[in-house]
Amino acid sequence: MPTLRRPTLAAVTCAALLAAGCSSTTTGSVATDGRGRSQLLLVSQEQVVQQSLQYYDQQNQKARAQGKLVTSGAEWSRVNTVMQRLVPQVAAFRPDAARWPWQLVLIDEDTINAHVMAGGKITFYTGILRKLRLTDDEIAAIMGHEMAHALREHTREKMSQSAAGDVALALGGALLGVGEGAVQLAGLGKQLALDLPFSRNMESEADLYGLELAARAGYDPRAAITLWEKMAQAGGSGGPSFLSTHPNAGNRMAALQAAMPRVMPIYEQARARR
Repeated sequence: MPTLRRPTLAAVTCAALLAAGCSSTTTGSVATDGRGRSQLLLVSQEQVVQQSLQYYDQQNQKARAQGKLVTSGAEWSRVNTVMQRLVPQVAAFRPDAARWPWQLVLIDEDTINAHVMAGGKITFYTGILRKLRLTDDEIAAIMGHEMAHALREHTREKMSQSAAGDVALALGGALLGVGEGAVQLAGLGKQLALDLPFSRNMESEADLYGLELAARAGYDPRAAITLWEKMAQAGGSGGPSFLSTHPNAGNRMAALQAAMPRVMPIYEQARARR
């Protein structure tokens, strides 16, 4: 008879962590064909939001001290109008998010970037508006993408995954008698094999959820294609896909194009109501 191996303490502990922490933060999206994804959520939402608010405040204080923080004016109002149209649509994925204190700041820098912190704190940079000459529909594509990261609690998910990986590495190293340097090397391998591919998955997920958010708010989802064409031309998503935290531009546009038949009817209905 074959010898059955007993599971190691590390394996049992990791399995328990995974089982206890797997759930989903939202319902599925039409753009994802209704398919949801289970998420590892070991870290509490409150902890992640608190840390994100601290970072957001520090970012804004630094920008204010440099005279770069924009919270009014034509550019800020334009982006904020888009955000305010999208906020009511988040209830389609998770009702509690409609009550979040969504907030927008604009930072006057040439950077082609935008990002979101847990709990709905959004940052746009003037560079992305000016250099890409964004239409309102393209702003909505970016806004929907960033809001989707918050709705899916991707920051919380990454922190949870990192915590689980750290526990596994520490337990495995202790049980096998592996030195600290080897554990650190294994950690680098974990980053390449786990963290980065997972980040690309989250970016792709945010693309599709954001596509539906924009469509529900009456913004043309086809603008997501023109947006990423502009980003590719500007070099905003260049480089090999394997080592990028964002999907390859061509793969990204193909996935968005494939979702169009599912979100265009939502857009047409929303536009007819406006």
